[in-house]
Amino acid sequence: MKAVIQRVTQSSVTIENEKRSISAGLTILIAIASSDTELKAKTLADKILNLRIFPNEEGKFDKSVIDIKGELLAVSQFTLYGDCTKGRRPDFTQAASPANAKMLYEKFVEYLKQSGLKVVTGEFQAMMQVEIHNDGPVTLIVEN
Repeated sequence: MKAVIQRVTQSSVTIENEKRSISAGLTILIAIASSDTELKAKTLADKILNLRIFPNEEGKFDKSVIDIKGELLAVSQFTLYGDCTKGRRPDFTQAASPANAKMLYEKFVEYLKQSGLKVVTGEFQAMMQVEIHNDGPVTLIVEN
């Protein structure tokens, strides 16, 4: 699994004119590989929830999204597994099949929701517009 995590002041996803929004927290763009498992989904969710990337009173990275009671926007993004090393068209053979990816994406979201934080999602395999107000900017890539 691979995730691009952005610390945000606000973020939203729009699907067919329906806007779903969060305030301060994390936007997570998540991709599932063909070799991924439910254990990897749980491990990645736990890592993201406890990643200390929010500032303490001294401005140092010391607090997690749980500590600040932030919100989460999770959007499936299979294109993170696009391999652009050869040719001019990305190769997506590392990405999981749609059925397996959807199941693991939904498990990942379930694990996020167990934190008790507000979790908003995109829609699997839908065309979406994502608006991100990156705070910092802080952007990290987390893989497992």
